[in-house]
Amino acid sequence: MPGPMQQKTDAELRRDRLMFYREEMSEINATLRGFLQRAKASSAFLVDKDGHLITREGVDDKIDVDAICGLVAGAFAATKQMALMLGEDTFLNLFHQGKRANIQVTLVGNRTILAVVFDDQTTIGMVRLYLAEAANTLTQIFQRILQRHQGAAGQLG
Repeated sequence: MPGPMQQKTDAELRRDRLMFYREEMSEINATLRGFLQRAKASSAFLVDKDGHLITREGVDDKIDVDAICGLVAGAFAATKQMALMLGEDTFLNLFHQGKRANIQVTLVGNRTILAVVFDDQTTIGMVRLYLAEAANTLTQIFQRILQRHQGAAGQLG
């Protein structure tokens, strides 16, 4: 596996890439919509660790989605390095509080990051409560996708 400053080879990128089918994306989006309703958050972005948007739900008219996704992935990468310096494997959550908007960023499984934007209509406690449930559901979906992906790779080899 490449170090923090090395780029992945084409073969590594193909091996690590997961393919999402329409049914799986529908299940992922339904999970995010349900989470947003229960937590009273405004938007959710599911991002891979390279900063690419997988999917999003909610209101995000004023948000530069590509920039947010890249920054979320970069912040998580920096935080991982801080965790390693402190003897941890990683930190699972980041929280940024503003005057009008807040963002909770959470690692989901080993490959994805869920960024949730919310305002003062809800609390960080509500967001984290329902986020734990949504993250668990998403992790189960990703495990099924990974099992399918590994099964298909085994049939090719």
